[in-house]
Amino acid sequence: MIDLKEELNLFRDEIYEEIEEVIESASFILGNKGLELEKKIAQYVGTSYGIGVANGTDALFLSLKACNIGPGDEVITTPFTFFATGEVIANTGATPVFVDIDPETYNIDPEEIRKAITKKTKAIIVVHLFGLSANMEPIQQIAKEHQLYLIEDACQAIGTNQKGKGAGSIGDIGCFSFFPSKNLGAFGDAGMIVTSNDELYDRLIQLRNHGSKVRYHHSILGYNSRLDEIQAAILLVKFKYLDELIDKRIQIAKRYTDELKGIVKTPKILKNREHTFHQYCIETPKRDELMEFLGKKQIATAVYYPIPLHLQKALDYLGYREGSIPNAEAAAKNILALPIGPTLTAEQQSYIIQSIKEFFTA
Repeated sequence: MIDLKEELNLFRDEIYEEIEEVIESASFILGNKGLELEKKIAQYVGTSYGIGVANGTDALFLSLKACNIGPGDEVITTPFTFFATGEVIANTGATPVFVDIDPETYNIDPEEIRKAITKKTKAIIVVHLFGLSANMEPIQQIAKEHQLYLIEDACQAIGTNQKGKGAGSIGDIGCFSFFPSKNLGAFGDAGMIVTSNDELYDRLIQLRNHGSKVRYHHSILGYNSRLDEIQAAILLVKFKYLDELIDKRIQIAKRYTDELKGIVKTPKILKNREHTFHQYCIETPKRDELMEFLGKKQIATAVYYPIPLHLQKALDYLGYREGSIPNAEAAAKNILALPIGPTLTAEQQSYIIQSIKEFFTA
């Protein structure tokens, strides 16, 4: 789906130099590289603070803990996303409440959020899926009306903007993953939380480091979730090229859409809601047959996501059943992601497009 070796070749020498600098410094955790990355990501997104953490899942979990969410609370989110979004809610002791998506964008439907609010609701986690921001204005209004925390799962959406505001800067807290295949990817697990709320920032700084701001002084119970210096150094190099790499993804996506529109359902492009294409997903009722056909032609594809969260075995205890969230379930049966890494060549993309056309004309 993405050639990480080819991507490394774009900045190999710079990255190796940065890694060597960290090794020579012998400063590996909570050092200057991490601080620099926190400042740059916060500035890029449009928030006051960045907090480097071990991964995107921890970013979400610690954000919930910073909002004092736990047993007896409900958190509304989408079932059409990676498992971590629901998992972190459950791991706080709170109850995940899943609501349906807009079938055109795959993002959470604001009206479904409104219907699901109860006296126990304490927060909303919005996922900016595949790099397209959710419809944030009505969701912001809902959160304000009901005094709910608004957490943005922007793990797939760094660099995405909505009406000039960066994904992650619109709610109370934004969460990013730097998993290797992300638009900004590390050489392992890494993540970042962003916020402009002083109180939340203070809690997050403690939560990621055993509840401590001063060494050996622990004011709250925390966790060990720190972004190490080698990953921060790698990310600082790649960050310099982020906008350029996103532009390449957008160009690849445009060509896919121009060539495949009318053959399969292509991603929705909206005014004032930028799409940075962490994934380029098409829909067809012949998904499985197309996937098998492309596989025989040595074309990688993937399904994001084959089982919505409300139907996952680990969350059976919530009591959802098939048919309860229809738009998410329909998307799961028909969706297929095509290769869209920034190193994908025009020739490779031509082969993918022609193969898809061949399948539908056979």
